[in-house]
Amino acid sequence: MERTMRVVLLLIRFLAIATITFSISLCNGNPGWPPLCKESERQALLMFKQDLKDPANRLASWVAEEDSDCCSWTGVVCDHITGHIHELHLNNTDCYLCFKSSFGGKINPSLLSLKHLNYLDLSYNDFSTTQIPSFFGSMTSLTHLNLGHSKFYGIIPHKLGNLSSLCYLNLSSFYSYLKVENLQWISGLSLLKHLDLSSVNLSKASDWLQVTNTLPSLVELHMSDCELHQIPPLPTPNFTSLVVLDLSSNNFYSLMPRWVFSLKNLVSLHISDCGFQGPIPSISENITSLREIDLSYNYISLDPIPKWFFNQKFLALSLEYNQLTGQLPSSFQNMTGLKVLNLEGNAFNSTIPEWLYSLNNLESLLLSLNALRGEISSSIGNMTSLVNLHLDGNQLEGKIPNSLGHLCKLKVLDLSENHFTVRRPSEIFESLSGCGPDGIKSLSLRYTNISGPIPISLGNLSSLEKLDISINQFNGTFTEVIGQLKMLTNLDISYNSFEGVVSEVSFGNLTKLKHFNANGNSLTLKTSRDWVPPFQLERLQLDSWHLGPEWPMWLQKQTQLTYLSLSGTGISSTIPTWFWNLTSQLGYLNLSHNQLYGEIQNIVAGPFSIVDLGSNQFTGALPIVATSLLLSLDLSHSSFSGSVFHFFCDRPDELKEPYIIRLGNNLLTGEVPDCWMSWQYLGALNLENNYITGNIPVSMGYLQDLRSLHLRNNHLYGELPHSLQNCTSLSVVDLGGNGLVGSIPIWMGTSLSELKILNLRSNEFEGDIPSEICYLKSLRILDLARNKLSGTLPRCFHNLSAMADLSGSFWFPRYVTGVSDEAFTIPDDAVLVTKGKELEYTKILKFVKSMDLSCNFMYGEIPEELTGLLTLQSLNLSNNRFTGRFPSKIGNMAQLESLDFSMNQLDGEIPPSMTNLTFLSLLNLSYNNLRGRIPESTQLQSLDQSSFVGNELCGAPLNKNCSANGVMPPPTVEQDGGGGYRLLEDKWFYVSLGVGFFTGFWIVLGSLLVNMPWSILLSQLLNRIVLKMYHVIVEYV
Repeated sequence: MERTMRVVLLLIRFLAIATITFSISLCNGNPGWPPLCKESERQALLMFKQDLKDPANRLASWVAEEDSDCCSWTGVVCDHITGHIHELHLNNTDCYLCFKSSFGGKINPSLLSLKHLNYLDLSYNDFSTTQIPSFFGSMTSLTHLNLGHSKFYGIIPHKLGNLSSLCYLNLSSFYSYLKVENLQWISGLSLLKHLDLSSVNLSKASDWLQVTNTLPSLVELHMSDCELHQIPPLPTPNFTSLVVLDLSSNNFYSLMPRWVFSLKNLVSLHISDCGFQGPIPSISENITSLREIDLSYNYISLDPIPKWFFNQKFLALSLEYNQLTGQLPSSFQNMTGLKVLNLEGNAFNSTIPEWLYSLNNLESLLLSLNALRGEISSSIGNMTSLVNLHLDGNQLEGKIPNSLGHLCKLKVLDLSENHFTVRRPSEIFESLSGCGPDGIKSLSLRYTNISGPIPISLGNLSSLEKLDISINQFNGTFTEVIGQLKMLTNLDISYNSFEGVVSEVSFGNLTKLKHFNANGNSLTLKTSRDWVPPFQLERLQLDSWHLGPEWPMWLQKQTQLTYLSLSGTGISSTIPTWFWNLTSQLGYLNLSHNQLYGEIQNIVAGPFSIVDLGSNQFTGALPIVATSLLLSLDLSHSSFSGSVFHFFCDRPDELKEPYIIRLGNNLLTGEVPDCWMSWQYLGALNLENNYITGNIPVSMGYLQDLRSLHLRNNHLYGELPHSLQNCTSLSVVDLGGNGLVGSIPIWMGTSLSELKILNLRSNEFEGDIPSEICYLKSLRILDLARNKLSGTLPRCFHNLSAMADLSGSFWFPRYVTGVSDEAFTIPDDAVLVTKGKELEYTKILKFVKSMDLSCNFMYGEIPEELTGLLTLQSLNLSNNRFTGRFPSKIGNMAQLESLDFSMNQLDGEIPPSMTNLTFLSLLNLSYNNLRGRIPESTQLQSLDQSSFVGNELCGAPLNKNCSANGVMPPPTVEQDGGGGYRLLEDKWFYVSLGVGFFTGFWIVLGSLLVNMPWSILLSQLLNRIVLKMYHVIVEYV
């Protein structure tokens, strides 16, 4: 027996040693042991790799050598006993730079050879030209399939319904690339616990709720942004195991469904941005499981708050942006289980109620962007559980209470954009430093009217990681106090009044700094040429600093930058070659408004890049740009030259992603490119003020996402192509200053319904203005001046409702590129002739409304209907042939600042309603046939006399007095001493004067003509005079 035990122990020891040795050999890749991987499966993986695009060489370990064990390859997980491949983890983990490391290409059916594969993750890759392979439906061993955000497109194959073992399915998409006809195929996935179809187009799947309700094991359901339009009632929910439900960003626009709140196991509910309206449903069940409810971006009513709300413990409630008004609901004070209360972006306009300060279990209070007024009570010091406090964007005033220093758990405090009275800024920092080194981590005092130098007490907030004191009146130098905040990662001091010199010493302790924004200060950075900053920045903004004239060499060491803005910093140099090595990861680059010069061969851009190199002195041809990576490119206001063809039309197979291209105000030549079918994502194109010729090509009709088109001041000719009517998203069309001909197309009014700016100024258009222009309800600026238009003014102009809208609404002329940061929002601009001057509008363009039809051949009366454009600010109908009376209701256009009816044939009197135009600063009614008294008002009488010349008008500001009845008096007649009139004498005086001149002229001229020498002399004299006049004209004109 004892011998047997020894044998067993020896055997166990041998097996243990063998197992350990085998494991070590596996870890060390010992070739002495046979590979664990099955050869057939290894070959399947190698075939799979062949069809993949792998720009970052992530699968470098997948090699064909016989001794290479595929179980040790990147992303491969095998069963340690059988050697079969069980899992493939091929998701892209570097999501910010995912374009560099994303897999693409095709997915080889060789994956079918992996019979034991139960886990497949291909998420966050780029299969943008590939549909989800239908053969995935034959991989029946799969329990986990993740294809989320990998840019697959097209219809999801129904065969995925064969994967009956699936517990996890993620098909979440980008921009609705994926879609379905119905969801019946999901009903076979009875074991499914996690389903994510976010951003998949489910607009045709009217059965979505019916199908998902058949999945009894479902724990998480994500269907956000799926273009769902209805949420049916559900008498008996079967997915009672549901813990997470996300239906946000759909288009339900209905009352909230009661069944959603009857799911007894539900912990997290997200139904934001769905258009829900009305009260939160009352239910009879006693639900206590909810921990997170997001009802933001709806039209929810809090009258009443249902009783079941008060039973929730540890609840995070978000009601932001629900148009809630009035006072904060007092019933919130009964919700003692509240942990997070988010009421941001509503319209609460009361003071902060005293009961709110009694919610001492509250950890996050978010009241930003309301209209709360009054002071913050010192009772806020009782909310000792607070970790996050956001009161920014209100109308709070008074003193910032020192009792905030009692909140030692407080980590984030945002008091920005209020009207506090801060006499001693040092008090704020002193009170907040009372909790020692474990105190506040994020402090924002942006735009709070704080002035003076930075207090020394700021240096006591040693735990600060984020500090924002931007848009205040801090002055003085960039003190070393900030340099004491060693934990800082984010620092924003932009738009203050700092000045002076900043040296490298100021940054010596800021080793953790990642984001630094100091735009809009008059600071000068002086460092040694070999300075190596102690930090590695990700985001740097130094607009308006004095960095130049040399290029800042210290940038060479900032290898982690993703955002760089050095606009207007006085740099006058070429861009060094090494700099382009840094830009490959930049999402935003702004070097505009410097004096950079030289040629640019290539622009290397990072993911989702905005590149602004405008307003410099670059020369040469346009650079080569990787257009598949750019969202916006600005090379305007430089001296680039050469043809635009190569920039747009070379590399036709390359994916063209840019949304905004601005190349205006250069020296570019050639014809308008005819390859726009490759640029179908383009949203804004600006080629104005160049030397581009030719017709507008038909292929521009492919730009169906185009919103802004600027081609003004080139040498274009021909008619507008009919294909432009396909560009139905156009908001701005500026084709002024060219040689375009033909009539204004009817389709411009019927197809381009989004037009807000239409500028066809200074072309050769002729014919009538089509009445279809009146269909443009959003039109705010119409400039058809200096053409050959004829006909009468359309009477339907009063239908241009944007010019008549008194609601105060305005348009934001800007184009967002898809990135959420405000810096990625590109404003549009327009050049307008207003008050006789050509001006460029950008910042205030959203407020401008004008109409200019001057210098044409239009005739007839000015229709009274035109005065219905109540919010028009500038109206110019000068230099036409309009006749008839002055519109009597012109006074209705009370917003007019500029009115020009000069050089027409208008008659009658100026209507009295003109006195209503109190904003008028330019008026020109000269050279018409107007008569009578100029109406009296402070505005009209303050204008220059030139506004009224060339008429038969009287009264101020003219020096002609009117008679008692308001007409010009007859010419005065002088009487002689005996009371007789001298009119007859004057008449005979002028007659005799004319006869005398005639007689004398011919006596002198006749004698010269008879006398030949004098005749020749006179002829030579006249020739010299004519020749001298010719030279003067040539030289000076």
